[in-house]
Amino acid sequence: MSLQTTSSQTIGPYLHIGLTWLVTDNLAAPGVSGEKVAIEGRIVDGDGNAVNDAVVEIWQANAQGRYAHPEDTQDKPLESAFKGFGRVMTDNDGVFRITTIKPGRVPAPGSGLQAPHLNVTIFTRGLLKHLITRMYFSNEPANDEDPVLQRVPAERRQTLIATPSGGRPGAFKWNVILRGERETVFFDY
Repeated sequence: MSLQTTSSQTIGPYLHIGLTWLVTDNLAAPGVSGEKVAIEGRIVDGDGNAVNDAVVEIWQANAQGRYAHPEDTQDKPLESAFKGFGRVMTDNDGVFRITTIKPGRVPAPGSGLQAPHLNVTIFTRGLLKHLITRMYFSNEPANDEDPVLQRVPAERRQTLIATPSGGRPGAFKWNVILRGERETVFFDY
């Protein structure tokens, strides 16, 4: 007996109807400590076309550098109002927006500290597996000593760094390019 090969499946496109209740685009709840930041970005494919059906998830530490996770046992405060997780969908132009707080520094593997960053996961059509990357802040001196960022070739690091946007305090722009010469750096965990 022989079996037919099944067709491969991608992880998208996502029909946004029914998913909107899962959107968590504002992590900066009233009373949460830290510097409020607003991040806007656009996801495009290698040809520069908007990806209008992507799901973007972030996971981050709080302003003190502690994750809201049972395995983070650092002796740093947790804030019940800050979950550290957000999920947004791109709009018709491939744009996503999320408001959060700038995370604190977290321990690096081995020793030392990592620069403030957001862990980002992207799900979209045409992918067999989600993409994992990070977003760092351009105005952060700790970027120069972050062990993960320093492992990325110097000419590619800018793909991971959000830049100030529109002259507004706390506003950042960070675009994601899914493939091609200027592709955003993605990590394989």
